[in-house]
Amino acid sequence: MRAAVVHGQDDIRLEEVSRPIPEREEVLVRVRGAGVCATDVKILGGAAAPRQLPTILGHEVAGTIAEIGQDVTNLSVGQRVAVYPIAACGSCFFCKQEKHNLCLEERGLGQGLDGGFAEYVLIPGRIVRLGGIVDIGDMPYDLAAMIEPTSCCLAAAEQCGTKDGDNVVVIGCGPLGLLHTIISIANGARVIALDVNPDRLSIAAELGADVINTAKKDPHSEVMSLTAVGADVVIAALGIPRLMESYFSLVRSGGVFNIFGGTPRGETIILDPRWLHYGEITLTGTFASSLSHFNEAHLFVRNQAERISRIISDQCRLDGILDAVQRVKIGQGTKSIVVFE
Repeated sequence: MRAAVVHGQDDIRLEEVSRPIPEREEVLVRVRGAGVCATDVKILGGAAAPRQLPTILGHEVAGTIAEIGQDVTNLSVGQRVAVYPIAACGSCFFCKQEKHNLCLEERGLGQGLDGGFAEYVLIPGRIVRLGGIVDIGDMPYDLAAMIEPTSCCLAAAEQCGTKDGDNVVVIGCGPLGLLHTIISIANGARVIALDVNPDRLSIAAELGADVINTAKKDPHSEVMSLTAVGADVVIAALGIPRLMESYFSLVRSGGVFNIFGGTPRGETIILDPRWLHYGEITLTGTFASSLSHFNEAHLFVRNQAERISRIISDQCRLDGILDAVQRVKIGQGTKSIVVFE
């Protein structure tokens, strides 16, 4: 089968590799749609080292079941599915609380296991036993590939306690920032979206957000003008620590600041503890999602299909993945999905 194989920093090659054969509890999925995530690009660029090389990235996966192991009884060949990518153990402290993303033995597609940038992907027994292969019915594969990133944003909204009437500032209008916009508005919040990219700001406005081009206007004065006291929730949907620091002042006293975007290893932020203490600020972070969020995301994507489809800007074949990676690096377009016939 053909796969996009990572051999090192900025070294991804289209190669013929062996098609996996599922063992007793495993499932082989023929990939039909795989989203290109900023995390994939960070790993490829060396900001987050892969656990092994060579490897196949891609954790936002939808496709058709091609083969099942002999002990798999609740799934069938030909079934159209999306895949929860974390192979959680199911028995550690965190898994027992259904926080599968914090599993003590966590690994997953594109993180220790070969992922979805290939014609076929092998789903391990841990994911199968967890119930992480979800039937998508007639949902288009490119849209189904959006279930995983949507689940991450739903997890953040839960962590932040976003509710009806809140003012939510979303920093960064990339695909995840736009998903935060959609989810926050669905929760009844008013969204104020910040970016320097006019095309992305235009999409955020189309989705219902107030927008601020931070290259042209001072975000602090603009947010204070719109909210009087600052935002109830601020979501940093980018991975640049110095920019996160500069936006701490946008959250009101008693509000929540969520670090959503992953940052390069070794980089830090500078924090005034007096701001945290006297302002009673909740500073939090969210990483990935649990299986419950993934199932919730499946329903959310189905119900918000038209709005979420607006985020998908490009589709490409596997041989176009290098161009897709480059688009993510330079902020061109929004979301790219690798599609397979």
